[in-house]
Amino acid sequence: MKKLLETAPEPRKACLIGVRDAKTGREEAKSLLDELTGLARAVGVKVLSGEIAVVREQGSQYGMGTGKAGEIAERARDMGADCLIFDQDLSPSRQRNWEKLTGISALDRRELIIQIFSSRAGTREAELQSALARLRYSLPRLSHKYIDLSRQRGGRYGTRGSGETKLETDKRLVERQIHKLESELEVVRRRRDTQRKKREKNAVLSCALVGYTNAGKSSLLNALTNASVFVEDALFATLDSTTRRLVTARGLSLLLTDTVGFIRRLPHDLVESFRSTLEESVLADILIIVLDASDPNTEYQYRTVLEVLDSLGAAGKPMLIALNKADRASASDLEILENRYPSSVAVSALKKKGLEALLRRIENMAEEISAWGGAASPQVSLPWTSQS
Repeated sequence: MKKLLETAPEPRKACLIGVRDAKTGREEAKSLLDELTGLARAVGVKVLSGEIAVVREQGSQYGMGTGKAGEIAERARDMGADCLIFDQDLSPSRQRNWEKLTGISALDRRELIIQIFSSRAGTREAELQSALARLRYSLPRLSHKYIDLSRQRGGRYGTRGSGETKLETDKRLVERQIHKLESELEVVRRRRDTQRKKREKNAVLSCALVGYTNAGKSSLLNALTNASVFVEDALFATLDSTTRRLVTARGLSLLLTDTVGFIRRLPHDLVESFRSTLEESVLADILIIVLDASDPNTEYQYRTVLEVLDSLGAAGKPMLIALNKADRASASDLEILENRYPSSVAVSALKKKGLEALLRRIENMAEEISAWGGAASPQVSLPWTSQS
């Protein structure tokens, strides 16, 4: 009798392509490519290679010259890759052109992030938000049959005639699904607004932990409130906001909220879909920006957080910087960060170090806001007052 062996499907094999143009410096391009590697691995992709393509003029066909595109396609074939992942957004037409050129899938950063959000959604709200972002992204790409990352997408497409009728039918179906999801999310938003109004009636100040993905916001929430929020050393481990009550040593009661992490070039589809979750930042009285002190790209991450907060209308909020994972940073690197951000507090959520100093700063800010009748005082530290 033959023995049957169960085998797991082989992971997708990808070549990653970063792009360095006139607006992107060498260090930033490298940092973005490293980040793209983390995103790819987060969905189980085996990274075969990563290269940065220097683009002086964006060609309309591939976003770069045809010669450079041909070199990339040839290397991908030689390595046996079954998909290309680009760190720039690919228009539907460029995506089709790359797939025709290579005969394999061509993905961009937006699609990769949406795939991560879809795989990590743990609640009904996160599932609705992820599905909505996915459908909005797929709608203009129906002409070449949007397929999940877990399946192979080839380079051949449908023809005219009856295919056009099917395309219109598919578009109407997707549009109806989008409308249905938007309606369901509106119900969730109204429920969330009701919960917020109840909190406002209780006159309890609120703090929101905001920051780059995987900076340790959930770990910090757990350390400060003895909560048991899910924690994982992975990108976008948290997709839902979680609120816990925090009572300080002075007896001050606050609401502390963990929020979804930010990332550079966060897809517009996700910002719109997750707006109800991201609004926790807008409505909080105090924002605690959590930075990973052990990450060499802290400055890029910090700028991203400010940009996203600004886009949400939360740029004028009182802010405090927590340099988390200080136990993993060298003394010299930590000193540089503390000089760069004079209003910051070095902490380690894992080792539970520096939490007392952080709590004292939160208490001082909360008491000052309360003294001003709920409005931020000009003396409350804002991150950009300590930087040029």
